[in-house]
Amino acid sequence: MSITASIKSIQDIMRKDVGVDGDAQRISQLVWMLFLKIFDDKEYEYEAFSDSYRSPIPERLRWRNWAGDPEGLTGDGLMDFVNNDLFPSLKDISGTEHDDMAFVIRSVFEDAYNYMKSGTLMRQVINKINTAFDFNKSHDRHLLGEIYEKILKDLQSAGNAGEYYTPRAVTQFMVDMVDPKPGETVLDPACGTGGFLTSVLGHVRTRYVKTGEDETRLQKSIQGVEKKHLPHLLCVTNMLLHDVEVPVRIRRDNTLAKPLKDYSPRDRVDVIVTNPPFGGIEEDGIDSNFPASFRTRETADLFLLLIMKRLKPGGRAAMVLPDGTLFGEGVKTRIKEKLLSECNLHTIVRLPNGVFNPYTSIKTNLLFFTRGEPTTEVWYYEHPYPEGYKSYSKTKPIRIQEFEPEKAWWNNRQENEYAWKVGVEEIKAGNYNLDIKNPNTPQEDNGDPDKLLVEYQELLASISRTREELKDELEAALGGK
Repeated sequence: MSITASIKSIQDIMRKDVGVDGDAQRISQLVWMLFLKIFDDKEYEYEAFSDSYRSPIPERLRWRNWAGDPEGLTGDGLMDFVNNDLFPSLKDISGTEHDDMAFVIRSVFEDAYNYMKSGTLMRQVINKINTAFDFNKSHDRHLLGEIYEKILKDLQSAGNAGEYYTPRAVTQFMVDMVDPKPGETVLDPACGTGGFLTSVLGHVRTRYVKTGEDETRLQKSIQGVEKKHLPHLLCVTNMLLHDVEVPVRIRRDNTLAKPLKDYSPRDRVDVIVTNPPFGGIEEDGIDSNFPASFRTRETADLFLLLIMKRLKPGGRAAMVLPDGTLFGEGVKTRIKEKLLSECNLHTIVRLPNGVFNPYTSIKTNLLFFTRGEPTTEVWYYEHPYPEGYKSYSKTKPIRIQEFEPEKAWWNNRQENEYAWKVGVEEIKAGNYNLDIKNPNTPQEDNGDPDKLLVEYQELLASISRTREELKDELEAALGGK
């Protein structure tokens, strides 16, 4: 049975439970159980390589000791254990000052809940998880992407997948272009389920990691922040499955909740890659953490200010932003003025409609900038649809291969039918409007207005005549009866 089918069968069991209401609760229930199963599988690996390994989880609470036996705890006894021992203990788990994994476990269970009411059905779910997944098998670990795609599709059904989803082709392209290296600190301040961070891990490991020391430096350099419980739990699980042994730097928090002035040079990083929530409005009071002239409740705009603050001099950023930020006025204008004066906004890749379908139809852009030097010119690249495409969809998503032209052009820039540059003085003269159309695209000829008006009037007359003829025919038919 495929992983997708296994997850579906698990959720079908959960649907029989009166305590689990809707897709969101089913997903949350599945994910905390998967986390414990995955961590237990990882612990078998740690124990095999180190006789001194000691689990941060007390023995009675380890997955293998309460969930591993298919004939083990079930019914009311299982419910009593989960509700009155497992959850209270993991929410309050403590370790030594060096036991970072205890902190990770406590953070992921802080707002987790057991929604199931039937211990018999829970035992069926546990047994299904144990038979369906063995994350010490390379085959199952390589199918991680299938698990996450299935969960994200289910989140979409629950009405909130768009908050967490960035197409993998987009994350990989952005990471490839900022090119993080071992020892450089990399941050995603709105990390969701960890798509950008897993792309960073793959990029650096493929190109630069040659020794165990390189790998250790890489794992210590990854930072992520996510304010919502479920994506944070998914992200931590994602990190474990991508061989980050102790994902302690994946924090559950609202990055925007800290006053901007309180970030010191110690908080700055070398690289930021992110897709902050757009179209969202922050809660009351968050905007007061920002200087008065930049206060807004629009999440994407606040994240742009935060990124500028968090980058080291010479630090590189790639972020997804909607069209509204590019042409917006008022506070948006002041934010863009600050961006162009403090950073080199060297590239904007304009994505076509549908890249984020079916989660949102909003047009988006990829902004690439470096902190510490002002912008002199901005290069634009208009990403075209593949031949034969009119939009993207779930069955026809954007693919990494489509970005090969941008990659070939990146270090040898010349204007072409998709690429053009605009000087900063022209942008300033346009009141910092960055929504600049491709001048190399032929303007569509809509024809002579007077001629079009005559044709339109003739069409209306023809429609009117046809309507009258149909009316006469209908009356004649009815009269004939």
